[in-house]
Amino acid sequence: MSRSYTNLLDLAAGNFEALGPAGGGRRRSFGAKRMTRVMTVPGTLVASDVPSSAACERLIVVANQLPVVARRRPGAAAGGWAFSWDDDSLLLRLRDGVPDEMEVLFIGTLRADVPACEQDEVSQSLIDGFGCAPVFLPAGLYDRFYQHFCKGYLWPLFHYMLPFASALPAAASGDGRFDRGAWEAYVLANKYFFEKVVEVINPEDDYVWVHDYHLMALPTFLRRRFNRLRIGFFLHSPFPSSEIYRSLPVREEILRTLLNCDLIGFHTFDYARHFLSCCSRMLGIEYQSKRGYIGLDYFGRTVGIKIMPVGIHMGQLQSVLRSSEKEKKVAELRQQFEGKSVLLGVDDMDIFKGINLKLLAFENMLRTHPKWKGRAVLVQIANPARGKGKDLEAVQAEIRESCDRINKEFGQSGYSPVIFIDQSVPSAVRLAYYTVAECVVVTAVRDGMNLTPYEYIVCREGIPGSECAPEVSGPKKSMLVVSEFIGCSPSLSGAIRVNPWNIEATAEALNEAISMSEREKQLRHEKHYRYVSTHDVAYWSKSFVQDLERACKDHFRKPCWGIGLGFGFRVVALDPHFTKLNFDSIIMSYERSKSRAIFLDYDGTLVPQASLNKNPSEELLRIINTLCADRNNTVFIVSGRSKDDLSKKLISCPKLGIAAEHGYFLRWTRDEEWQTTAQTSDFGWMQMAKPVMDLYTESTDGSTIETKETALVWHHQDADQGFGSSQAKEMLDHLESVLANEPVSVKSGQFIVEVKPQGVTKGLIAEKVLTSMKEKGQLADFVLCIGDDRSDEDMFENIADVMKRSIVAPKTPLFACTVGQKPSKARFYLDDTFEVVTMLSSLADASEPDLMADLEDDLATSVSSIEISDRVEASAWQKCIGAIWGNMRLLKDVNDKEVHDRHGSKEVPMLASDIFNTLKI
Repeated sequence: MSRSYTNLLDLAAGNFEALGPAGGGRRRSFGAKRMTRVMTVPGTLVASDVPSSAACERLIVVANQLPVVARRRPGAAAGGWAFSWDDDSLLLRLRDGVPDEMEVLFIGTLRADVPACEQDEVSQSLIDGFGCAPVFLPAGLYDRFYQHFCKGYLWPLFHYMLPFASALPAAASGDGRFDRGAWEAYVLANKYFFEKVVEVINPEDDYVWVHDYHLMALPTFLRRRFNRLRIGFFLHSPFPSSEIYRSLPVREEILRTLLNCDLIGFHTFDYARHFLSCCSRMLGIEYQSKRGYIGLDYFGRTVGIKIMPVGIHMGQLQSVLRSSEKEKKVAELRQQFEGKSVLLGVDDMDIFKGINLKLLAFENMLRTHPKWKGRAVLVQIANPARGKGKDLEAVQAEIRESCDRINKEFGQSGYSPVIFIDQSVPSAVRLAYYTVAECVVVTAVRDGMNLTPYEYIVCREGIPGSECAPEVSGPKKSMLVVSEFIGCSPSLSGAIRVNPWNIEATAEALNEAISMSEREKQLRHEKHYRYVSTHDVAYWSKSFVQDLERACKDHFRKPCWGIGLGFGFRVVALDPHFTKLNFDSIIMSYERSKSRAIFLDYDGTLVPQASLNKNPSEELLRIINTLCADRNNTVFIVSGRSKDDLSKKLISCPKLGIAAEHGYFLRWTRDEEWQTTAQTSDFGWMQMAKPVMDLYTESTDGSTIETKETALVWHHQDADQGFGSSQAKEMLDHLESVLANEPVSVKSGQFIVEVKPQGVTKGLIAEKVLTSMKEKGQLADFVLCIGDDRSDEDMFENIADVMKRSIVAPKTPLFACTVGQKPSKARFYLDDTFEVVTMLSSLADASEPDLMADLEDDLATSVSSIEISDRVEASAWQKCIGAIWGNMRLLKDVNDKEVHDRHGSKEVPMLASDIFNTLKI
């Protein structure tokens, strides 16, 4: 198998090989699967699939690691495992925000190597005792999945570092090339998680909440298997700007798999904004914001965007604050740092936490503000690194060098300005440091959230009424210096925000923090504590679950289909009454009717949208002429194109009605004059709108302006997708402001911004034609309208309203049809323009018997004035009629342009007379 193998469809079906030594290992067979009420046909419910009202909803939380600590019992034989909850795990604490009646099940890996012979026993113990289902990945696979792809590619990329440097573990080849094998390992590892979910899932009742960048491929596996499954995803890291993200070779695959979720959560608006920008620039998908809710319309499904920073668990922190161990450590630290101002940093040891920048800023403060020498101490706790790489080793060396230099220059007997603790510390010890610290400093250059400031604020508040409060009798105070590049920064309005790369400014912020008045520190602390105490982890998880329920409320109402291969797989969700147009049904209604109205869009309906040649084919012209020749039909082309353009393209269709420029101009046949349907004839607003469009055209490379008689259209399909879309939104606001008092409508469409007179829509044209038919005594008893874009939605909506009035005959069938499977106000769809033309051809064939009857009537009219000799016998008349009908059939099928030019554009009576004279009867 090729190392570049990435077809998720085959991987999902199990058609993969071992990844070799780096990602190999024997795949174990999972035990009996608990598959309850799985849909018989994906995306289609049958009677046996209907959820039971007695079923209990459950939340399945899927993450890289379980919130469980596993240890072997000392001296125990195989299988002697002891398990306990990891009290520091965020996943464990989110249960507090879940409704009491909702069960929570955790799925993830164990932080322990469990032999294959013990895995079934361990799984059963964790399911029974903890509600956890462990995923066991082969050791080689886990290393390539976690260290190489997650930590080597995704983690640096999401923190704004291009992951193709040879110093990172991702660059196994050493030359910065993308390691396709690491991506395959990532996909395969996600499949292991998927199989574990399948073992326990109840697809009609369960919600699945996937966490973080380790499992971004999982939603596509789940959505393919269970089209209606309710899936949420929360990203705990930053999401980079599109300029950074676009460098990832599998960028579109990851975006599309995330869009298979129902709700995607981010800590801050900036992270969400970057994700939305990537969807716009790389997939052409725009978001909509309404009443504070942000959503992406993805093939009929609305993918919600949730912005909610995570919080801390107040109860767990306060429990540790009450502990004697913490109190003992506090007393010890107060004695150690008596008379000194303690600045505290608690960070993981990695290249993005900015520990050395913090040290440099502290060094600068001591140098520029010598009063703090001997009085200020920076305590830096560095938790062990989670990743590997030469860059990390270099950072560790820099930190040690800075610590030694600062202590050597500013230290003195009994005083070390920097205390560096290069190891993790117990929770009680960490909280003791928070309690005595006057200021906490976070200088990360990028971080997802970082809850260190939240924990510090709670520790400085202490437990009211207890001896563990920092100042039992006085007001509570705290001070924060935080990087503007971390997720918690927007929530802490009282903190001093810094750019950690600006060493001098950060040094001044440190001085300001510890020099601030006690009253100011108290006010800032009170403000922060109110927020942190009310926006805890329970509030976060409750809010996310509620929004997930809201996002999934229509799952079992809409029919849906899964389409696409690999990561291109998606579910198309449509209105329950939205079906494909049945040819037999429409032909039957067509043949029974006597007065028909047919409305057809042009671009994207009769000719392909992507085609460079927009002229109608000879076959299409023949079909249109056949439909128009039927005296029971009123046929209109309703388009946004100009009247001159449509007249030229459809010149060979004499009986065809045309509504140009979305209906501003109307013509019933080729020989009639153009009418205007709008009352206004003042287009002075163009002089106001044109300069605005010129300005944006000049600054947006690839954009153009189309000037019509009644409208101005700005096209940006050839511009940079992201910039063009941004410019279009800005122009829309600008034009609406400039033209606020003008009788015009400013709308955006597919790569366009259009300004046109108010009240001019395709829907109003349809109403006008139907009303005119009624006035002529031709009350419509059959209505067909076909279109493919937003402007046609007005026509569908307007005609649906008209059908409820007396403008058409009672029980008139309406065939409103859109092109392509997409959300629409139309009830029917056809897949493409080929199917549209095929369907119209079927209707044209159904018109031919009527045309024969019309031909006989027209023949009698044509020859009534012709003087016939007594020598003409009855057989000659039969020969005449047969010749005329044969020539009519000839005009239907002939490819000879000369014959078509001679007869195709003539009225039937003229044609009959012409053939009669030709026969010389």
